[in-house]
Amino acid sequence: MSRAIPIIRTAGQVCVGDLFTLRAAARPDALAIEHEGYRTSYGQLATRVARLAAALTALGVTGGERVAILSENRPEYIELILAAARIRAIVACQNWRLATAELAHTINLVEPRVIIVSPRYAAGLQQVSHGARRVIELGTEYETLIATAPKDTPSVPVDPEDGLLILYTSGTTGLPKGALISHRALIARMAAFRLDLGIADDDAFCAWAPMFHMASADHMLAALMSGAPVVVIDGFRPAEMVAAAAAHRLGWLVLMPGAIAPVIEEMQRNPVTPKGIRVIGAMADLVPIHQIAEITRLLGAPYLNSFGATETGLPPASRDLIAPGVAPSSLGKRQSSLCALRLVDPDDRDVAPGEPGEMAIRGPTVFSGYWNADADNRKDFRGGWFHMGDLFRQTADGAYHFVDRAKYMIKSGGENIYPAEIERVLLADARIEDAVVVRKRDARWGEISVAFIAAREVALTVADVDALCRSQLAGYKRPKEVHFVALETLPRSTTGKVQRHEVEKWL
Repeated sequence: MSRAIPIIRTAGQVCVGDLFTLRAAARPDALAIEHEGYRTSYGQLATRVARLAAALTALGVTGGERVAILSENRPEYIELILAAARIRAIVACQNWRLATAELAHTINLVEPRVIIVSPRYAAGLQQVSHGARRVIELGTEYETLIATAPKDTPSVPVDPEDGLLILYTSGTTGLPKGALISHRALIARMAAFRLDLGIADDDAFCAWAPMFHMASADHMLAALMSGAPVVVIDGFRPAEMVAAAAAHRLGWLVLMPGAIAPVIEEMQRNPVTPKGIRVIGAMADLVPIHQIAEITRLLGAPYLNSFGATETGLPPASRDLIAPGVAPSSLGKRQSSLCALRLVDPDDRDVAPGEPGEMAIRGPTVFSGYWNADADNRKDFRGGWFHMGDLFRQTADGAYHFVDRAKYMIKSGGENIYPAEIERVLLADARIEDAVVVRKRDARWGEISVAFIAAREVALTVADVDALCRSQLAGYKRPKEVHFVALETLPRSTTGKVQRHEVEKWL
């Protein structure tokens, strides 16, 4: 049953579906989606979205109901989200990389009325016990559903605070949590792209990162609310990404840690001239600085020194751009637009300048809380601020310097050791391709730091690493053990981050 909206408030409201519909009406012939030879216009997409919305309504998907989707990147993913936006439904975007038990948890957490699955993952879904009333497979069944649906569905009032997406956050322990992202947050995230990255309303977006992740979900919706094309790529395919950059003027070409070296190799193998890119990259702290200099030189675009989250979007600190061809000497971050920030101690008191404190944020891009997780929400939203669990120091020039995740801190002999501080030293060395520092239990010190390093040079030794750290770190911070591993053996999340909890299992 739809929520009653006071008449005065109604005049100030607009939602994701409204903005897409306006773009489709204004430029029906403009390119909306391109995918492996498939091209559809805004007008064509709007017609399919309206039919799908009507079909979902006929299946009993009403305001606040969840529809889960388990699929690789493909145009139907976009259609579902836009259809849900018209009828106040919520799309729970499932991570196809999860084990069966984890997938069962993320689906059952949100109790979907309908599940949409691609043929690629249909067999895996059959192993999951769920209570959905209907499972629809993409392909013939899905197309029949759209073809037989009415051309439109009755208008449903949508409040900007209504949820549209549930994206799952990965933690080092426990099961994934579902972050509810509202229409208000998604529209504000679009505004942040414009304000901080200078993205124009017709800059295309290359959606190669999984659509169950904010890196694609936020920006593809921003593009479709602006009237820009979305180039859909089925996962990390450097040749297709580079081709998209040559064919379209892009806003933000998302490049995750671990993805940059293959794109450099592709550009060196098959040089192309990008049509124009506003900004590339993400999470500079986790990328070797020589890679930042090389990829920005090849693509002719600045690198985004970002710090955001599923829960907050591009903010809190993603305003700093590293100029093309530059190997940065500092990775201090600048506060994003549309947010207020604090650094607080464990008692929620503001820390002194230069002291590490947990980042807390307020602003319209912030999510609406974790689904069915009241205890976590009370803790993380205490005092009216969302507490991110990330530690920063703010310097006199206003820059925020990432210290580490609070839960990653190593307590060794009474001293606090932050793995990210050690990793920055390691990643700044051209002999090192990637590195991760984790904790290990120790009878004498309680915990010690251990470094796992993927070297660019076979000749790199433990003594070389010790000398590097000795020159830049206090004695207690230096890794007590060093292990060399092949780059491809480092376990990574879908964002390219090395999964510390998996590396710790090696110990």
